[in-house]
Amino acid sequence: MGLREQFAEQLKAAMRASDAPRLSTLRMILARLKESDVAVRSKGLQQLPEDEIPAMLRAMVKSRRESVTLYRQGNRPELAAKEEAEIAVIEGFLPAQLDDAALAAAVEAAIAATGAGSIKEMGRVMAELKARHGSALDLARAGGLVKARLAR
Repeated sequence: MGLREQFAEQLKAAMRASDAPRLSTLRMILARLKESDVAVRSKGLQQLPEDEIPAMLRAMVKSRRESVTLYRQGNRPELAAKEEAEIAVIEGFLPAQLDDAALAAAVEAAIAATGAGSIKEMGRVMAELKARHGSALDLARAGGLVKARLAR
């Protein structure tokens, strides 16, 4: 079952359970997905490819994490809690991320596979990582590790 089907099934389940916070978050996900589908039509695609949906979800999580930080600084814990609840729902659809040790090992393997020796070859290493690990990879975390490793 693809992510689109999971969203639809979870939406129905949230409606049946009268789970308003989850329902609201699922509707936000579906609205963002629809926006993304419309945006890719200019590229000749009918809808956002299934393998790009996790990146869209990660962007949603990142945005909410930034909001949580701002709400905490502004002394608005109730709004921060709402954002954190949304993060939990969204992350439930994301594949498990590589932990720190696995990510470090993956970076080392990608550097070895590409033969990269300088920061100028970071793009090749990142492409190798993305090809090998796809949606289980947080590109921001991986980018930092690759950059630090190649800068040595």
